[in-house]
Amino acid sequence: MTRRTPDSLRSARWFAPDDLRSFGHRSRILQMGYAPEDWVGKPIIAIVNTWSDINPCHGHFRQRVEDVKRGVLQAGGFPIELPAISLAEAFVKPTTMLYRNMLAMETEELLRSHPVDGAVLMGGCDKTGPGLLMGAMSAGLPAIFVPAGPMLRGNYNGQVLGSGSDAWKLWDERRAGHLSQEQWQGVEAGIARSHGTCMTMGTASTMTAIAEAIGMSLPGASSIPAPDANHVRMSAESGRRIVDMVWNDLTPAKLLSRESFLNGIRIAMAVGCSTNAIVHLVAMSRRAGAHCAVTLDDFDAASRVVPVLANVRPSGDTYLMEDFYYAGGLPGLMSRMPELLHLGAQTVTGRTLGENIAGAAVFNDDVIRPLSNPIYAEGALAVLRGNLAPDGAVIKPSACAPHLQQHTGPALVFDDYPSMKAAVDDPDLDVTPGHILVLRNAGPQGGPGMPEWGMLPIPAKLVKQGVRDMLRLSDARMSGTSYGACILHAAPEAYIGGPLALVRTGDRITVDVPARRIHLEVDEAELARRRAAWTPPPPRFERGYGWMFSRHILQADQGCDFDFLETGFGAPVPEPDIF
Repeated sequence: MTRRTPDSLRSARWFAPDDLRSFGHRSRILQMGYAPEDWVGKPIIAIVNTWSDINPCHGHFRQRVEDVKRGVLQAGGFPIELPAISLAEAFVKPTTMLYRNMLAMETEELLRSHPVDGAVLMGGCDKTGPGLLMGAMSAGLPAIFVPAGPMLRGNYNGQVLGSGSDAWKLWDERRAGHLSQEQWQGVEAGIARSHGTCMTMGTASTMTAIAEAIGMSLPGASSIPAPDANHVRMSAESGRRIVDMVWNDLTPAKLLSRESFLNGIRIAMAVGCSTNAIVHLVAMSRRAGAHCAVTLDDFDAASRVVPVLANVRPSGDTYLMEDFYYAGGLPGLMSRMPELLHLGAQTVTGRTLGENIAGAAVFNDDVIRPLSNPIYAEGALAVLRGNLAPDGAVIKPSACAPHLQQHTGPALVFDDYPSMKAAVDDPDLDVTPGHILVLRNAGPQGGPGMPEWGMLPIPAKLVKQGVRDMLRLSDARMSGTSYGACILHAAPEAYIGGPLALVRTGDRITVDVPARRIHLEVDEAELARRRAAWTPPPPRFERGYGWMFSRHILQADQGCDFDFLETGFGAPVPEPDIF
């Protein structure tokens, strides 16, 4: 590998020439108190930081950015922090998914427009990882991802709590009258005890695991708890590593391949991933280039051969991410399935995936199971197709009641979230455990932004009867910490006239997970009549970002990226040339 020289650095185009434009650049950086010794002949490293005052998942990033800077300085680079939109999952409405592509655009343009040679991407809260990586792939500079890390285990009166998963379970107990207000407030105060992402295998931990699996993070980085001193050291090591990556011009295009993303899919299955993994990984792979692109069929194929090995909630029944880290983390898990991975895939370390996991070990066989004793024999996700979802729908079999995986029942249809929410709390709602709850107009355009509404609440009258799972179908997503017999991402969505728009209350729907089938038991002539009578709903937006979003968002099976951002949409954007 040929090592770059200082004069070939991208940042040198801003600072090295003896001309008026570079005089302006140098004088302005001197204005901030820096000296030529800070930048001359050194890679300039952008640290894209998604910290904010209202993002608890990234609450420690104000300090971690200093740790990354320390590593960059130690390796002879010059770090500069570039803030980016934070996307606080718990607070942004209607959904952070509406803004994932905004973060991707911001990241791409931050890197393209500034005098930087490489990037450290600081994310973790659900959409920040995919958004940062998508933008960095399009920008094409050397980049490494620093995951926020999971928070500590939750606790209430000695009971271990998992964020999201236990909240849903205990809320049903509250609705059933089994938890007092005082007990509920105790759960509230104990379920999130530190900064960091959800400590269940939700979307955050799924996506940081995928980032490591595709080779964009340091080995073992994805599962280090956010408050752990090892997280500090990993952050500094990432800062050191990116400097070397710049000198060796180790860009995403040189690292990523279709095999990288197939590794991401297989690791997702093995950890009992969030259903959101499909949307994000498809989008990321398409950003990396047509030769890297994966599809829903790749996920379903992997689900047939990769068992769930990580006994972590919600697919597992006991442990949380802190336990997973102590048990050996992702390198330990990968060491248990080498025959299922493409070990020759390249990574940010400059070594292959196989070289990275050589010598990795597992320290608790119940947390990280061997292939001979999985917690679920097939993969965490299944892709269903049929006349209700010709482009696919997704279910997480490992987190739903087995008896619901083959079921035919009547539909109970809701056109929007408020009407559904009001109905499920109605004690007189005409519903049985055999019904299939249907929520539509909640997809990429209909939500807008495809909110996490897909885990529809069990109707209150059934909760009080002891029912804790039933089939639910929507074009929405659900939280990765959720569980239950939820069929999600039905494509194409109802809002644009997909088949879900034609379902009526009382229609019978057949779900057969082993056969990967979902079917509306209504004859084609009747469906044709309904289709002819369907009228498009009014647009969600008439101006601004939402207007652009509505006109360019792709469907769930295509990753929900903007069509104009995908690789191959047009000619690559050239480097800035006005100097």
